[in-house]
Amino acid sequence: MSQSEFKLAESKIAIIGLGLMGGSLALGLRGKCAALYGIDPHPATLELALSQKIVDYAESDSANLLPQADLIVLAAPVPAILGWLEKLPAQMPNPCIVMDLGSTKLRIVEAMSQLPKRFDVLGAHPICGKEKLSLAHAERTLYYAAPFLLTPLERTSPRALSAAIQISEALSAKARIVSACEHDQILAATSHLPFLLSSALTLSTPEEVAPFVGPGFKSTSRLAGTSASMMLGILQSNRENVLQVLHKLQGQLAEIESLLSAGDSPKLEGLLNQAQTKHQRFAN
Repeated sequence: MSQSEFKLAESKIAIIGLGLMGGSLALGLRGKCAALYGIDPHPATLELALSQKIVDYAESDSANLLPQADLIVLAAPVPAILGWLEKLPAQMPNPCIVMDLGSTKLRIVEAMSQLPKRFDVLGAHPICGKEKLSLAHAERTLYYAAPFLLTPLERTSPRALSAAIQISEALSAKARIVSACEHDQILAATSHLPFLLSSALTLSTPEEVAPFVGPGFKSTSRLAGTSASMMLGILQSNRENVLQVLHKLQGQLAEIESLLSAGDSPKLEGLLNQAQTKHQRFAN
């Protein structure tokens, strides 16, 4: 394969982390690349990946598979991605494309910028998923029609960018280029804050009402079922942006509380109508 071009069909792709995102990526790329390698620390996950033919080869020891890869996808939690960027093996194809799927980008692209030049790096994040994160819940169509945000570095080559776009197209996702800072600001509002709001709602609801919760509560509290250990790394790596949107939310809740306390039904209705109109814009 020429170093100046990337052809997905001829490429060997290694996916580090075979959870929901990495497993769904593998399912979506199956049959569309030359080989799929899976790397995961959990033996049960490796066994499932091989028995279901989600990947061609799967091991816990990355040293046996990574040197064969043309492209490495880091599909682990954010702290694990940062750890992997510090220990990528020296014996790799030159250049080897390295792409991540982390939910925050600024710290990751900063770490990528420190890698040796033989690594051709860029950040990526598909805006899709669900609260159940294991390989058992992976779906071939998880990425379908989802925004696939790409955060290239100054050193990212056209070849690496082409690889990411080809992967996005193979998954029927929608590639879009944004800066790492813009990405983290967006996700603080659209992903990280909803998780905290869902968690706060769940924590503030008395357990004795559990037999009576309906679909409204279940849908609003759904994100509280997400792994706390995974979300903690996201929140820590995007702390300042999350604190900003939390402050804005607290102000909005305070306004609603004030109007309700004052019995100002006309203003409260007007505010809720604004929310309904805005929700319709988001839904469309």
